[in-house]
Amino acid sequence: MKQRIAVRYILLCALAIAAMLSATRAEAQTCTIGSGSGSYGTVNVLAGTAIDTTSTFTVSCTGTANQTVRLCIEMGAGSSPPGPSGERALTTGANFLDHEFYSDAARTQLWGSWGSVIVAYGTNGVSFDLPLGPTGSASHVFTLFARILAGQQAKVPGAYTWTGSSPGLRYGFAAAAACPTGSQTAISGGTTWTATIAASCQVSATTLNFGSTGVLAASVDSTSTLTATCTSTTPYNIGLNAGTGTGATVAARKMTSGASTVTYSLFTTSARTTVWGNTIGTDTVSATGSGLGQSSTVFGRVPAQTTPKPATYTDTIVVTITY
Repeated sequence: MKQRIAVRYILLCALAIAAMLSATRAEAQTCTIGSGSGSYGTVNVLAGTAIDTTSTFTVSCTGTANQTVRLCIEMGAGSSPPGPSGERALTTGANFLDHEFYSDAARTQLWGSWGSVIVAYGTNGVSFDLPLGPTGSASHVFTLFARILAGQQAKVPGAYTWTGSSPGLRYGFAAAAACPTGSQTAISGGTTWTATIAASCQVSATTLNFGSTGVLAASVDSTSTLTATCTSTTPYNIGLNAGTGTGATVAARKMTSGASTVTYSLFTTSARTTVWGNTIGTDTVSATGSGLGQSSTVFGRVPAQTTPKPATYTDTIVVTITY
C-alpha cells in the first residue's frame, strides 16, 4: 500500500515539472521592430494645404506556436526641437515645420506614446494582436501615415529634418492586460524624416480694362492688380514684356484689332512716369516674399492719339517673376 502512494507522488511531481516547463517555453517570445524613416521630398507650402505621405516598418516575433502576441507600439515627439506648442516638428536651425504621424489613412488617429518605452506624446500608441501560427513566428508591416500640417505658407525655404528613437515596442501575450503590457521592450535604432522647402513663387493678375471711349483726344487711365506669392525671405522681381502687338516696345505697347492698333503704356507708379518693363534692376518691380500674397498695382495709360476704327482692341502681356 505504501509503495503505490510513493509511485503516485512521483508521477504528480513529474506532471507539475512538465507544466512549469511548458509555461516557461510559452513566455519565450521575442519581437523586433524596424525603423519608420521616410521623406516628404520637396514640398510647396504656398498653397497652404496639408501634404501627405507614408512609410512602413515591420514587427517580427517568434515564440510558442499558436500563441498570440500583443504589440504595443509607440511614436514619440522625437528628439528634434518641437514646435512652439510642443508639437512634432521638422526643423532646420531655428525654423520649424509642423508635422504629425497617424495610424489611419484618414489621418484622424494620432499615433502617440503611453510613455512606457519612449517619452509620452499625445494620448496612446497603437495596440495590435499578432498570431504566431503553427510555426511560432510571424511578421506584420505597419503603415505610418505622415502629414505636414496645413496653414504653413510662411515657412522659410530649407532642408528640414525630424529624428527620434521611435517606434518603440512593448509586447506580451494577448491574454495580458491592455497596452502597454509585457515585461520586454525593444526600440528601433532610430527614425529620420526629411522635407525640403524650395524657394518658389506664384503670380496672378487681373485684367486691365480701359473701358469704352470715343475719340482719343485725351489720355485714358486704368489699373489692374498683380499678386505675387513667394516663399518667406525669397527676393523676387516682376517683369512685364512688350506684349503681342506688332512693333510694340515696353514704352509703347500695342492693343490690336486686325491691322489697327491703339498705343498704350504700363507704369509702376500712379504718376505714370516710370515704365514697367522686363529688365531686372532697371524697370521691374522687386520685393521679398512672405509666404502670403503681395499685391502690386499696374498703372495703365492710353495717351491721346489718332483714333483708329471703332472696334475692341486687346493685347496680352506676359508676367515674369524671377526669384
